[in-house]
Amino acid sequence: MFPSFFRSMAWLGVAVLGVGTGYAQQQDLKAREIVRVAMQVELDASRDDHSHWAYKDIYKGASGEKVMRVVETGQGALKKKVEENGRVLTPEELKAEDERLQSFVKDPAQQAKQHRDNAQDDKRAESMLRMLPEAFLWKVNSDDGKVVTLGFVPNPGFEPPTMESRVFAAMAGEIVVDKEQHRIQTIRGKLTDDVKFGFGLFGRMKEGGTFEIERRQLASGIWQITESHVHIDGKALLFKTIGEQEDDVKSEFRRVPQQETLEEAANRLKGEPASLSAAR
Repeated sequence: MFPSFFRSMAWLGVAVLGVGTGYAQQQDLKAREIVRVAMQVELDASRDDHSHWAYKDIYKGASGEKVMRVVETGQGALKKKVEENGRVLTPEELKAEDERLQSFVKDPAQQAKQHRDNAQDDKRAESMLRMLPEAFLWKVNSDDGKVVTLGFVPNPGFEPPTMESRVFAAMAGEIVVDKEQHRIQTIRGKLTDDVKFGFGLFGRMKEGGTFEIERRQLASGIWQITESHVHIDGKALLFKTIGEQEDDVKSEFRRVPQQETLEEAANRLKGEPASLSAAR
């Protein structure tokens, strides 16, 4: 469900120790049940959704900003960079991108690696999603009839099963759930304490680091992540600065035929302009 967030967070879960658990909030059983139902609906929807999409992806990270056009297929996803740091790629650079995509199309090993990576992300996301009802103490913050906003803080009685889940379970924040469909629309949170690596000897992640995920419905029963923002800072061994500073915004979604091949997707990307909407 949230692979981009959990992929960003995965490396934080190595030897995490020393997270504070001083919370007085009580568990609201009604709020936890809303989360439990939403969790199951999301798991069922993920299992049943086989749709493919083309979209525009604007990604900003440590290396700068890039704009990509993405096409999903049953054989994998193709991503073509069309802009970098506000500059449209030259014809020569775009040709190099097309050649890179053709290399992927013709290389089963690259496709297999992408498939393994995606499967690992999906497994991690499912594991984190299943932890939601028990990893946190929940309460209802607001309810306008259409969506309900639930607040969460770490549950001091929860024992994270993995190292990376210790970081996830140290978050506090809120989620917004669509009441009619029981779908998670927004999830945002922050680190409530410094997260220490090896009791702080090998580094720590700074309190106050934040993340936010936004999703919206693209078609009946089909929801996709449209924005993800992760901003976490810290220090590692030898005082090297580490952290995740990522902003990812997806837009201009168009459904792709279920039977479209990688070769057809590559040709689609080769012929389209930077703005997907301009190709309609």
